[in-house]
Amino acid sequence: MLRYYTFSLVFTAACFGLGLWYAIASSDSLGAILSILWIILILSILEVSLSFDNAVVNATVLREMDEVWQQRFLVWGIAIAVFGTRIVFPLAIVAVAANIGPIEAIDLSLNDPERYEQIVSGAHVGIAGFGGAFLSMVGLKFFFDADKDVHWIGAIERQLVKVSSLPAIEIALLMSVIWFISAQLPDDVALTFLTAGIGGLITFIAVDALGEYLNMREEAKKASGVVMRSGLGGFLYLEVLDASFSFDGVIGAFALSNNMVIIALGLSIGAMFVRSMTIHLVRAGTLAQYRYLEHGAFWAIIALGAIMLTSAIVHIPETITGLIGVTLIGISFWWSLRHNKREAAASPTG
Repeated sequence: MLRYYTFSLVFTAACFGLGLWYAIASSDSLGAILSILWIILILSILEVSLSFDNAVVNATVLREMDEVWQQRFLVWGIAIAVFGTRIVFPLAIVAVAANIGPIEAIDLSLNDPERYEQIVSGAHVGIAGFGGAFLSMVGLKFFFDADKDVHWIGAIERQLVKVSSLPAIEIALLMSVIWFISAQLPDDVALTFLTAGIGGLITFIAVDALGEYLNMREEAKKASGVVMRSGLGGFLYLEVLDASFSFDGVIGAFALSNNMVIIALGLSIGAMFVRSMTIHLVRAGTLAQYRYLEHGAFWAIIALGAIMLTSAIVHIPETITGLIGVTLIGISFWWSLRHNKREAAASPTG
């Protein structure tokens, strides 16, 4: 098991080394130094707890890709997840919201963290609309599938399969929710929420369509005797998915610190461990061993998407968000164990 997490452990040590250097450079007391290191540790744990369902869903996509693209996801994806989503993304929000350049945004994050936090938090409605819509579509697509024959919460999932033949039913459902929430918002932010929600929906459709196109192209190549496993569509899908998952972590991190350096170090450690967990789940065949584990993850995604959308009008603590995801996955894991025991008892050799 250690081989899956070796790089993450080395990366963690490097981040804490950088954190220690930064703490010493910016603080003159032992208590302040230890406080910075403690916040980095808590942020990394928070990111892992919020994103465990992300790792399970990533694994369902990644297992269909060859080892070359799995490795690219681990290497290139880390650069995007760490430097793109956890560092560049908040800076981009500040630059756009405050109508300033990227250098000024960096200066603001380092020298005026309170103002930086206010601007990022002020963009929450748009982030909630985009991320909530994208994540909701990811979860809904899994359950609105006419070919789905394994059900965990059968009373609900069977009904969803029955209506899945209706064209774009999940899109209509999501747009109804987005419209309802926007109607509860003041006029000056309702349009922002609607636009962001539609943007999240369009992004999902575009990435999903690209993945389908690349899959059809790959199948055509195979039919003609040429083996081609690009994995590009899956890679792009995973990166957008990871970004959507990280939105609440980035915003929630300001509850512990408004220092960009500390936030980036803590969340980056968590992002690295999520990547390692994804590879572990794929290589160890965990999803195949536990029948309902991915069901729990996709229900957790729907819950997270709903929470993000609802957070535009009601604040929901990140602790509750993380607990819901972990609870759903934990119950699905236990249910899978129970199923495996029943299967073993019923088999002739059991």
